[in-house]
Amino acid sequence: MLVPADRITARLTGGRLVALGLVPSLLLTTIGRRSGRPHHTPLLGVPDGAGWVVIGSNWGGPRQPAWALNLLAQPEATVTRGGQRFRVRAHRLAGAERDRAWRLALRHWPAYRTYAERAEGRELYVFRLQPTG
Repeated sequence: MLVPADRITARLTGGRLVALGLVPSLLLTTIGRRSGRPHHTPLLGVPDGAGWVVIGSNWGGPRQPAWALNLLAQPEATVTRGGQRFRVRAHRLAGAERDRAWRLALRHWPAYRTYAERAEGRELYVFRLQPTG
């Protein structure tokens, strides 16, 4: 129930209010890998330099979140944050880059550890969203 309400709130406020303002957040717009249509997803988006780190936790569910699969198929996306829109390119992180971004995300949302345990071996994808223009 929280995610649909958050999605509506984010869209109505132009991304100024996401996740009830409790964590650094953003509204990610991806292009559906099957539908070709835009999909809007509120996410915890941890500031990292000029970009953001997002984690494909899916609350620890057994499958990758659709938005993460959409980014793998089409890495160009849009971030709405604080009422501003940014064109971004997603980079799936690995190795030391992933480890650093994971630690950064955990400082803002320690529950990612629980989600990783709950995912039972599914890798939680870690992306860096880098502004392109």
